[in-house]
Amino acid sequence: MVKDTGVFIKGHSLRDKNILFAITGGIAASESLKISRELRRYGANLTIIMSKEAEKIITPLAVSWASGKEVITGWNHDMPQLEDYDAVLVAPATRNTISKHIHGIMDSPLMMSLSAARGKNIPTLFVPSMHQDLFDDPVTLELLELLDYENSFIMHEPLTEGKIKQSNPIQIVAKLSNIINSKLLNRKKIVITLGANRSPIDSVRAIQNASSGKTGWIISEYLYRNGHEVVCIVGKTTEKSNFKLPDIRHAGRPDEMLQESIIVASEDTKPDAWIHAAAILDYYTEPEVGKRPSEQGVWNISLTQGPKHIAELTPLTGDSIRIGFKLETGVSEDVLIKKSKAQIKRYDLDAVIANIKEQIHDSNFPRARIVCKDGTVRVLKDYNELCEAIESTILLS
Repeated sequence: MVKDTGVFIKGHSLRDKNILFAITGGIAASESLKISRELRRYGANLTIIMSKEAEKIITPLAVSWASGKEVITGWNHDMPQLEDYDAVLVAPATRNTISKHIHGIMDSPLMMSLSAARGKNIPTLFVPSMHQDLFDDPVTLELLELLDYENSFIMHEPLTEGKIKQSNPIQIVAKLSNIINSKLLNRKKIVITLGANRSPIDSVRAIQNASSGKTGWIISEYLYRNGHEVVCIVGKTTEKSNFKLPDIRHAGRPDEMLQESIIVASEDTKPDAWIHAAAILDYYTEPEVGKRPSEQGVWNISLTQGPKHIAELTPLTGDSIRIGFKLETGVSEDVLIKKSKAQIKRYDLDAVIANIKEQIHDSNFPRARIVCKDGTVRVLKDYNELCEAIESTILLS
């Protein structure tokens, strides 16, 4: 049971992280309640500070309710806004606030906190929100360019309804988590393939294997929040990501996914790890030209086996950590583990995430098993354990 002011913990990417959340006077200050609660869902220890203009939009009492903290609104002898923080979040960041910050004006506790953060080189995320005419003002663009100093970050959405709107709370908190955790040691560039493949059989029909993409999105988001650079090569999905990951490359057909994987493997900055979570379409055919007419009776299709993506990529991945996925149906757990170990040996993988199809959506069974190169097998009861096991394999291998 969660109390009225409580939240369900979704993750630990901000656990033990001290965040100063600065709320200025744009109309988007009304979103500060949602942002406060989203920060708490990932374990953040919050200090909240509001400008006098923000108080005209939303009350400190409401923000205190959402954050579980007393809100700083004026000067006091403790000066908590000058303490050391892991990051500062300014949302919304009005043009007036940005201008005063750039020019070193300290006429409020909030402005003093931004100056102190800059002096201490504390990562600061600014989330502008304003009408298009203000955003298009060359002075605004100049101010935003001046914000581009070390450990200063800007995020905003594309123009909508004549406004540059504030990003949604999930997107903001995910970005803040990535900024903070990217400073940790041993962060990696990780490629994950996810979703299903689809291949045409004529100009309007296609065959496709079964995969919603849900597991791949969950793993991608977890790794991004924990500070890794994540490249998503995405096939056909019915599930959507909870926020926009910065590097998504769509590749629906099996040949497209393989080609995009080869491109990523050949980039100057080589991936440190590969997670092969996509359901690759192993069999497909050359499509007929045009649309096959209806009511033509039996349509016999001959399927040809396509290339195995993991095998094709093996010569290109070098010393990268590689994690495969194994899905079987109608087999015992012993057979599943045996086949997973064979897959590891055949393609020189570091681990395999193994599942039996009939068990995936049954709460009486674990979410998955991870079979490691040294032969150990670990049962993973839920998505959180699955993500932790994958990250541990990448970091410890």
